Amino acid sequence: MTSFFDLKKNGTTVQTEIIAGLSSFLATSYIIVVNPSILSQAGMPFSAVLTATVLVCFFSSLMMGLYAKNPILVAPGMGLNAFFTFTAVLGMKVPWPIALGAVFWSGIVFLLLSAFNIRTYIIKAIPRPLRYAIAAGIGLFISLIGFSNARFVTANPATIIGIGQLTPGVLTFIAGLLVTAVLVTRQVKGGILIGILFTTLAAYPIGRWWGLEGTTGPLVNLQGVFSAPDFSLFFQLDLVNSLQWAVVPVIFAFVFTDMFDSLSTLVGLAEAANLLDERGEPRNVKRSLMVDAIATTMAGLVGSSPGTAYIESAVGIEAGGRTGLTAVVGALLFLPFLFLAPLLSVVPAIATAPAVVLVGVFMVRPVTKINWGQLDEAIPAFLAMVLIPFSYSITQGIIWGFLSWTALKLISGKKQDVTLPLLIVDVFCIIALILH
Repeated sequence: MTSFFDLKKNGTTVQTEIIAGLSSFLATSYIIVVNPSILSQAGMPFSAVLTATVLVCFFSSLMMGLYAKNPILVAPGMGLNAFFTFTAVLGMKVPWPIALGAVFWSGIVFLLLSAFNIRTYIIKAIPRPLRYAIAAGIGLFISLIGFSNARFVTANPATIIGIGQLTPGVLTFIAGLLVTAVLVTRQVKGGILIGILFTTLAAYPIGRWWGLEGTTGPLVNLQGVFSAPDFSLFFQLDLVNSLQWAVVPVIFAFVFTDMFDSLSTLVGLAEAANLLDERGEPRNVKRSLMVDAIATTMAGLVGSSPGTAYIESAVGIEAGGRTGLTAVVGALLFLPFLFLAPLLSVVPAIATAPAVVLVGVFMVRPVTKINWGQLDEAIPAFLAMVLIPFSYSITQGIIWGFLSWTALKLISGKKQDVTLPLLIVDVFCIIALILH
């Protein structure tokens, strides 16, 4: 084990890697509940999505550890699951089997782009301010979904949206948000997961006594703790109809969004932890991207939104994780939750809402790296960031961010900032607008 993962070369030990793997798992484990909570709103069975989520987390993280040998966990991406449910299925009225097919085909595209190293070439051509803005915009979008799920923010004919009434359910959400925020602020390992558990326990008596005004649906009685995994979503994807011309924008959006999400995560973690090769590039980046591509392809087959490298892996890296052993430990910790579906399925949407809101906080942090004084960069970044939540579409934010960047740079006489790969991306943006 020591020689396989080059522990001595990386200045770490088995004990350190195990602790780091546990830390990353605790920081990432909220996805076991949050992903089914979001995808079930698309009409997919909660327990079956939970099974798919665990399998994607386990196999993808295991591959990241054994093949790419990086201390990074892989799981269904936040933002990508939101696009799957709220944009593709509920917004564009794409049936979820066809949407799963789109996930699969986007994974195939990922594999081709990764195999020929095209993804790395493309990402180098994308302006960094737009990368930061897109991450922040997805964070705002996720937070909006969390507030909406808790009915803290509701539709208002006079002001478009507004603050909801302070019902027992909303007060429970506020308490859960406060407790979770305190735990995260104090850097308690697994703070998000503890917050979900606290809000669940608080919501149960509130629901029994006063009701939660539809924020959680009917209370579910706990029928034991263990049960067999639900494989009912396995191979339920529609591969043929997902290749229809009308579904191309969905595939394109998955490709587009996951590409920026995974690459920015890999680059960010590598820079922060000095996980760089002799050329100063992220260590084993091609292999890591291949794992990410396989995770997305697998997700479509088992019944989940695309998988991606998780920024919360930074928790384990900060705990000393430097090798793939960290990811292997994290992967193994996901596996028992295949048999804990009855325990996790009683977690109401209002309990995961604080976690969803705070994940938005994590994702919005790159906005500080944008030079807001340089307007030909700040304006496109701002448009990309705010149009994602305002239009309720990740794709639209990305499209208008790129197009406005190109237009402002060309009009300002800064043609050197508009590269050929960027112009190619702009063409695809225009195609996406036409298809939309």
